[in-house]
Amino acid sequence: MRWAAGAAAALILCAPALSLYAPAPAGAHVPASAGPTEVCRITDPAVTEVSGLVVTPTGYLVENDSNPDPAKTRVFTLDTSCKVTGSVQYPRTARDPEDLAVDRKGTVWVADIGDNGPMTGGSGTRRSTIALWTMAAGSKNLKIHRLVYPDGVPRDAEALLIDGQGRPVIVTKDPVGEVFRLDTPLPTDNTDGAELTKVGAFEPHRTGTSNPFSFLGIAWVTGAAVSADGTRAVVRTYADAYEFEVTGGDVAKAITSGKPTVTPLPDEPQGEAIAYTADATGLLTVSDQAGPVVVLRYPSGLKVAAPTSAVPSATPAKAAPPKTPVRSSARAPLLLAAFTVVALMLVAAVARRARRR
Repeated sequence: MRWAAGAAAALILCAPALSLYAPAPAGAHVPASAGPTEVCRITDPAVTEVSGLVVTPTGYLVENDSNPDPAKTRVFTLDTSCKVTGSVQYPRTARDPEDLAVDRKGTVWVADIGDNGPMTGGSGTRRSTIALWTMAAGSKNLKIHRLVYPDGVPRDAEALLIDGQGRPVIVTKDPVGEVFRLDTPLPTDNTDGAELTKVGAFEPHRTGTSNPFSFLGIAWVTGAAVSADGTRAVVRTYADAYEFEVTGGDVAKAITSGKPTVTPLPDEPQGEAIAYTADATGLLTVSDQAGPVVVLRYPSGLKVAAPTSAVPSATPAKAAPPKTPVRSSARAPLLLAAFTVVALMLVAAVARRARRR
């Protein structure tokens, strides 16, 4: 699970590549007055390697990453104290579930989109299609929907968002930050994958936030979420959370051309899952680890709109100056640095062990 000595050696050998990164622009980070707070701890041994999280009226849903025993790869229902109250099994083997999302109708989406190459722990046999699984509100049945990238080239992805029209939006991890959306009707139980449309790119930048994977962790996208009201979206890396304001439900436009506000998520062991709290005032995260894991809460970097009052105040309070969101322009250096080390990362396959297929 951890990269250990192999990753450390690769980072040392590629230290010169660090000079390729542009520094984070001033004002990119949201000042943190305090660290994250622990919400609850998931201790059930059945729930391992959590890579997706959503908030429900009664608690949470989580999914565990791929498992050598397919029967152990499930979607779990948790109460507000993180106690497991139920689970849903896939009707057939899920290849590599990496994220969860829920749309405005309450439908749960599972992003079965992981596809590691041999350099990062994969088997060497790449996927011809990726998949989304959906579960209607109140149902316990998962349905599969197969998709394909427009150029047919395999990619590793771990982030899924659902836009205001109910369209899935996928952000890739390798290559960094490519954004795809399904613009055609969602097929069910199909053999040939429905073709995605490439709509742009999400651009991480060098924040300097401490994380176990150094500059690679700053770049690699590991999760995403949309707030319950659809007005904000967040994309996370191993190091930071990038929040965007969403207009008209167009999530893809927001994360590819909007100006992010960045919240540091320092030193999470292997931070992958992220979700908004029900009121969108906080960000919840979980690390992909074996054993007990902690759900952490960070304050959202975006302001929540004040409720409209029927009677305006005679002396309205002076609004605080807004935080200055800054868009990065360092995607190309990040990509170049990441590609520089990929050939050295075979040793780092221990990070994903045999759980990647």
